[in-house]
Amino acid sequence: MANLIYSPKDILQQEFKTKMRGYDPVEVDEFLDNIIKDYESYNKEILALQEENDRLTAKIDQLSKNQAIASRVQQEAPKSQTVTNFDILKRLSNLEKEVFGKKLDRESEPVTRSSSYNSNYTNADFEDDNEKTRQF
Repeated sequence: MANLIYSPKDILQQEFKTKMRGYDPVEVDEFLDNIIKDYESYNKEILALQEENDRLTAKIDQLSKNQAIASRVQQEAPKSQTVTNFDILKRLSNLEKEVFGKKLDRESEPVTRSSSYNSNYTNADFEDDNEKTRQF
């Protein structure tokens, strides 16, 4: 708050000396009472404006942070979407290798040992097919 010389309480408690041809004390008291009311309303207005200023400053800070985050997301979005599509395909390929590769490994052991398959198809061919399936 600004440097005030008199507060409402100082004005209320101020005593004036009376002289022979002085002012009417009742009129002076009424005038000072009105000044006190003005001071109090000014103080209330100043406090309300300070609170509003603080609230608006906080809101500006919050909106600035949100805007900065949004701009970062917009800048990163095209890059991340391109990477994301590639990433998804790569992850899917790795997942297929992991799931189907283990499944084929488990199934290939009994198949390679059994003699019920065509004799033209060798173990090397089984391994070659398994490898191709894993790469797919």
